[in-house]
Amino acid sequence: MKNNIRLALASAAAVAMLAGCASPGGYYGQQYPQQQYPQGQQEGTSKTTKGALIGAAVGTVAGLLSGSDATERRQRALVGAGVGGLAGGAIGNYQDRQERALRDQMAGTGVDVVRQGDNITLNMPGNITFDFDSSTLSAQFYPVLDNLVSTLREYDQTIVEVAGHTDSKGSDSYNQQLSVRRAESVGNYLIGRGVMRERFIITGAGESRPVASNDTEAGRAQNRRVEITLVPVRG
Repeated sequence: MKNNIRLALASAAAVAMLAGCASPGGYYGQQYPQQQYPQGQQEGTSKTTKGALIGAAVGTVAGLLSGSDATERRQRALVGAGVGGLAGGAIGNYQDRQERALRDQMAGTGVDVVRQGDNITLNMPGNITFDFDSSTLSAQFYPVLDNLVSTLREYDQTIVEVAGHTDSKGSDSYNQQLSVRRAESVGNYLIGRGVMRERFIITGAGESRPVASNDTEAGRAQNRRVEITLVPVRG
């Protein structure tokens, strides 16, 4: 009987220790959507293992990061603020015209313009945005953002998600914070040039969504990026 009690107590203690090691998902109170894997990775996961998660995603953009709930809340707020929503075939036509304008403006800048359904994502890699371990905008990036401002102000019926990303150097928690600071730097610059603040969603993914291998400097520069996704406001 005593042995059974000792075994039960030991089992309970082990369960309590494991529960104490679990940490809630998200930083700054934000939960990642289930399809995004940062919270599923343990702190001890090797960088090599994380790099293997790139898989078929090499060379692609992450697209919308904040999730549909955040986007819907922002859409309702904008419609309530008097920003007209789009409906039906008008959405595709609106984004077609905006996509053409962005491709013309971003030609030769190193920024990739990717269309995913009705959303448009601009991938801005580290060789034109930020130095290693920095959230300060590179001077050569200003003209690119200034060109973007003119399109964002013309096509103002879109939500602007600015998502920061990092390479794998440093800890997960530090890179998460750095990615948010990078997104804030870009968002604040665009807002300071007259783009409506209420349109923005600022978020970060840290090192969790690489688009290239972190084993080379060239790959790390690609991962050290900001992605801006333009989502139409639906009526």
